[in-house]
Amino acid sequence: MNKKGLAMGLFLFLIVVAMGGMKWVIEQQKQQTEESAVIQQSSSRDETKEESSASQETTSTSTQEQPEEAIAEKITTMSLEEKVGQLFFVRVPESNQIEELQNYHFGGYLLFGRDTENETAESLKQKISDYQAASAIPLLIGMDEEGGTVTRISRNPNLTDQRFLSPQQLYAQGGWSAIEEDTAKKAGILKAYGINAGLFPVADVSTDPQSFIYDRTIGMDAQGTSAFVERVVQVLQKHHVGSTLKHFPGYGNNRDSHVEIVTDDRPLSALRETDFLPFAAGIKAGADSILVAHTIVNSIDKTVPASISKPVHELLRNELHFKGVIMTDDLDMAGLSEFIPQKEAALQALQAGNDLVISSTYQEQIPFVVQAVEDGRYLEADLNASVKRVLLWKEALHLL
Repeated sequence: MNKKGLAMGLFLFLIVVAMGGMKWVIEQQKQQTEESAVIQQSSSRDETKEESSASQETTSTSTQEQPEEAIAEKITTMSLEEKVGQLFFVRVPESNQIEELQNYHFGGYLLFGRDTENETAESLKQKISDYQAASAIPLLIGMDEEGGTVTRISRNPNLTDQRFLSPQQLYAQGGWSAIEEDTAKKAGILKAYGINAGLFPVADVSTDPQSFIYDRTIGMDAQGTSAFVERVVQVLQKHHVGSTLKHFPGYGNNRDSHVEIVTDDRPLSALRETDFLPFAAGIKAGADSILVAHTIVNSIDKTVPASISKPVHELLRNELHFKGVIMTDDLDMAGLSEFIPQKEAALQALQAGNDLVISSTYQEQIPFVVQAVEDGRYLEADLNASVKRVLLWKEALHLL
């Protein structure tokens, strides 16, 4: 090959090498550009994710705050009589039910056997619907359908296919699954009729078959009773039916405060080790309310029944950290009615720290409480705090 041919070959070789080099450089630049884009996209996604997370947190907090703000605003528009009325959970009067709830602005109606015994499914639904339609603020409609010895709605075969069994009977038949299934069925039936607040489960620890409360309990020790309470509360919560733990601080194996003044001599340490545990479990599970018994618990307050004892309510708030609604047992029960005049009972209960009182003597009690607010014996700030807790419960049940 002559010199001219060699030069031409070398020239072509250099061109090929140069083109390959340029291609390599272009590919490297392209790869760097793609990597840079990926990094930017990833960074952008991370920033978007963080912004979304922050937005969700803000929305969640805002959602939680909105009902409280709306309810606080609602309270500022309510009259004194309306606010006091909201703290009365009244046994349905035998007559003038619509007129009474409009005149006294009740927080709720509590149904007993007499309110369901002669009803059909349609008539009961209509009656409860009429109550709600007549009330400016939606009502708590309550019933203590515990099962076993305490049944209301299931005593009437027109309303349910069979009477609800006691917790002990259910557990013997099918363990915890039977308890949960029964609670779900009960919640569905109550809700279908417009009953939104269950005054159960019974959280008392009783292992003595001879004790007054035993048949109404799960009949287990503190751990077993805690497991029972937790399950019932969670199922009720799932079905948007209110739950009420009772009877704080715990009956134990004491006598019946329905018929007499009852004194509990157990030390506080024993209550903390046993009776308080199911209430603590229920609170942790999300219980809406706690009902306080009329027993005089000497280790906490030997001067008055628990239902009107400030130390008992402070213990429930400060030691067990309960933030929901606290209510009395029925003020007409002998354990309280033989202790103080009925006219004064509701006021003393509210001053002690209750948010709701279960009452039949409301015609005397409500004006007495209104007067106490006007006189400064029952602070309006305390009244407003209780009204707020009651309305927040109604909000949680999707009533407001």
